[in-house]
Amino acid sequence: LTAELDALHNDRLLVSPHVDKKQIAAVIAEWTGVPLNRLSQNEMSVITDLPKWLGDTIKGQDLAIASLHKHLLTARAALRRPGRPLGAFLLAGPSGVGKTETVLQLAELLYGGRQYLTTINMSEFQEKHTVSRLIGSPPGYVGYGEGGVLTEAIRQKPYSVVLLDEVEKAHPDVLNLFYQAFDKGEMADGEGRLIDCKNIVFFLTSNLGYQVIVEHADDPETMQEVLYPVLADFFKPALLARMEVVPYLPLSKETLATIIAGKLARLDNVLRSRFGAEVIIEPEVTDEIMSRVTRAENGARMLESVIDGNMLPPLSLLLLQKMA
Repeated sequence: LTAELDALHNDRLLVSPHVDKKQIAAVIAEWTGVPLNRLSQNEMSVITDLPKWLGDTIKGQDLAIASLHKHLLTARAALRRPGRPLGAFLLAGPSGVGKTETVLQLAELLYGGRQYLTTINMSEFQEKHTVSRLIGSPPGYVGYGEGGVLTEAIRQKPYSVVLLDEVEKAHPDVLNLFYQAFDKGEMADGEGRLIDCKNIVFFLTSNLGYQVIVEHADDPETMQEVLYPVLADFFKPALLARMEVVPYLPLSKETLATIIAGKLARLDNVLRSRFGAEVIIEPEVTDEIMSRVTRAENGARMLESVIDGNMLPPLSLLLLQKMA
């Protein structure tokens, strides 16, 4: 028994007898809050090959990915004017075309996990006074000392991604907070402390101008020209100039078919691995799903709804009946 315990102990050492670069980087990451990816060469290779990595999951948005890649390359090489954050991107376009998914994937790729993503639903900040929830209350006001949801997130995760979702729903005065953040790489919280934003990648998502994007999807240069006035009706020019506008195009039928094929392939894998089912998905299934997507501007979001609402319930019933 003693010999067996010794053998088990040797197989499961709590402390490695050797210290390598990976272990040192892990300790530094834990102490400093800098993601492990940022301390290794992995991040460099991810950024240089970003179109390949993002293209695996974001379909039909080659122009948007190329634009993000261009600006992130320059930022990571530190060739831009110093003091700015790593990025401030306005992702504009119809719903369900990959804007939010892009941000989720970039948090994974650049920093190693979605724990390095802070998502703020800007529809919750439609009143001017709600700015205190983002940066914290000033001295003498209720909530002083508690910190704001945005400034505390950046202070605790100084190397991370911040997503301001549905930014067009926020009060314009709330957006004034971001002038300094996007230009100088810092913002003051409610207590007057300066919060360093230089290693943050900001993303703002919006449906503003989606009609223009849909109408000019085949002519990107004209699209940019006609899109700017639409955005300028909401964003002040000084703030708009501090962001990189990245249009997201409506998904073509070919792209939707590719996305459907990927979703059905994942469903196939689940059924085989979890239930041992032999699955044959006929081509007509894709055609039927496509026929039920009645509004192209809803993109992949409607695909998800059609599959979840029309395909999965009868399939689930059949599986449960077989298991009963």
